[in-house]
Amino acid sequence: MGSLGAILKHPEDFYPLLKLKFAARHAEKQIPPEPHWAFCYSMLHKVSRSFGLVIQQLGPQLRDAVCIFYLVLRALDTVEDDTSIPTEVKVPILMAFHRHIYDKDWHFSCGTKEYKVLMDEFHHVSNAFLELGSGYQEAIEDITMRMGAGMAKFICKEVETINDYDEYCHYVAELVGLGLSKLFHASGAEDLATDSLSNSMGLFLQKTNIIRDYLEDINEIPKSRMFWPRQIWSKYVDKLEDLKYEENSAKAVQCLNDMVTDALVHAEDCLKYMSDLRGPAIFRFCAIPPDYGIATLALCFNNTQVFRGVVKMRRGLTAKVIDQTKTMSDVYGAFFDFSCLLKSKVDNNDPNATKTLSRLEAIQKTCKESGTLSKRKSYIIESESGHNSALIAIIFIILAILYAYLSSNLLLNKQ
Repeated sequence: MGSLGAILKHPEDFYPLLKLKFAARHAEKQIPPEPHWAFCYSMLHKVSRSFGLVIQQLGPQLRDAVCIFYLVLRALDTVEDDTSIPTEVKVPILMAFHRHIYDKDWHFSCGTKEYKVLMDEFHHVSNAFLELGSGYQEAIEDITMRMGAGMAKFICKEVETINDYDEYCHYVAELVGLGLSKLFHASGAEDLATDSLSNSMGLFLQKTNIIRDYLEDINEIPKSRMFWPRQIWSKYVDKLEDLKYEENSAKAVQCLNDMVTDALVHAEDCLKYMSDLRGPAIFRFCAIPPDYGIATLALCFNNTQVFRGVVKMRRGLTAKVIDQTKTMSDVYGAFFDFSCLLKSKVDNNDPNATKTLSRLEAIQKTCKESGTLSKRKSYIIESESGHNSALIAIIFIILAILYAYLSSNLLLNKQ
């Protein structure tokens, strides 16, 4: 669970963290017994614990299809990410990946840690893929083919313009949104969403990840991975890697804010996409990641830590997002609250301040016009400064005892 210091500072996080802990245990119990499916679900929890929990919102058949879709794309992404693979080897693999998923014997050793295991044991994913319905297989194959071709294109091409940036994000993320929409439609649970709305969902999430992961990508060995478009960063520095140096902090933050402002243009389409969903399970599955996204953008904005280390939501806030995202009013609430936080960080001297404020006000207007902001729990962005530390400690001890009691009961029930 979250660290003691974080929970003492944000005692309201404890209950969502507790629920998340038990949800994780429940998800682990749902791992199927068949070896190939057991591998897939166990690997899903290793490569993305949060996605492994979110996917539990879906019904069994759709859950299996989305699990395999995610692992296939994670494997494809692992090939793209491994900068040690020569271009002449990497490009053909990316181009042919949609055919490899039909081959029960195919594997390719690359990546590190759990991603290397995924690639070495990829035959388990192929075996599971071949057990999916034909509609699911066709949707996964189509998106994998298009994504692989797009990734191969950008292995040999730099992200120069904002159009290049949008095109790259289209290949690696918008297509994910399109693929998920196709899977939802194939399940019979949803109408097929328009391409433009599906695209915006993918763009919003991918741009958030690219912004957050600047330092990890620029420090990649043996070769930097550079996805921030030259059209943006060249306004502030001569080379993209210059943003990480202390002497360029002021310009780096301005560039960062420019990138965040660019990502915010997709927020209103995200809200429209989610408001059109009919099924509660699919809605929760789709709604939790964009809530993470707007929260992450709020944390990154005007924050030099993006260039010094990792900027991540605290675990308690992550748990709170999962716990509180149940209806569209919760989504409007999250986007409103985090856009308010972001707005409070805008410096009027920032060269993009006017544009940033305009986009935030458009998001807030959409949220207000929903008429639902009063029907949900507000996110507590920062704890009030007047908390009594002794009282917080007492509350924490009581909650810890409750947690221990519930855990012991769970063990007794298993025996």
